[in-house]
Amino acid sequence: MRVKDLSERDRPRERLMSIGAAALADRELLAVLLGSGFRGASALDLATQVIEHCGDLNALSRSDPHRLLALRGIGPAKAARVTAAFQLVRRADAWPERERITSTSDLAHACAPLLRDRRQERLVMVVCDTGGRILKRAVLTEGGSDHTAMPVRELITEVLTSGGAMFGLAHNHPGGSLEPSPEDLEATARLVEAARTVGLRLLDHLIISDGAWRRIPT
Repeated sequence: MRVKDLSERDRPRERLMSIGAAALADRELLAVLLGSGFRGASALDLATQVIEHCGDLNALSRSDPHRLLALRGIGPAKAARVTAAFQLVRRADAWPERERITSTSDLAHACAPLLRDRRQERLVMVVCDTGGRILKRAVLTEGGSDHTAMPVRELITEVLTSGGAMFGLAHNHPGGSLEPSPEDLEATARLVEAARTVGLRLLDHLIISDGAWRRIPT
């Protein structure tokens, strides 16, 4: 039976999209990667043959692409696709664990290098996923010696396009004061409300000097 002859709820790609990749069997995941089978064999059939040809999934992950070419239905494109997918997995496993923000102190530590020794006021942002892992760290604005703008709409857009669920902010006062200004308090309140309306969470907004930091109340 061809994959397209299966009901939609039984097709690997549709199952992956509806219930998630973790629910699929090895051959189903491989079938999604292969994309198609050949005359007389579906993508699921071909995926089963590929795994059996290599011995098991672990052996497949280490197989040379030329070994896969021995199978009917596997051409250079499919062999390269499978090899590339497993290589990406190995690289992801080897990637260092992302820095996490689990406290206000962590946020201050992440932002401080971007704010030290600045003669102008600068606003920086840290975007995190739902687990607090840092996805992005960036300078948002840089103003004069006493203030910089708080671009609320652009900031929220930046978090959303970065795939973030939470974010933290920090800015410096070049004069060294850690006292929030009325503008700091107002901008933070507006930002909290804007984040809430789109399902985001503001972790904290900090004022950071060269040797200390202070949280702006929300």
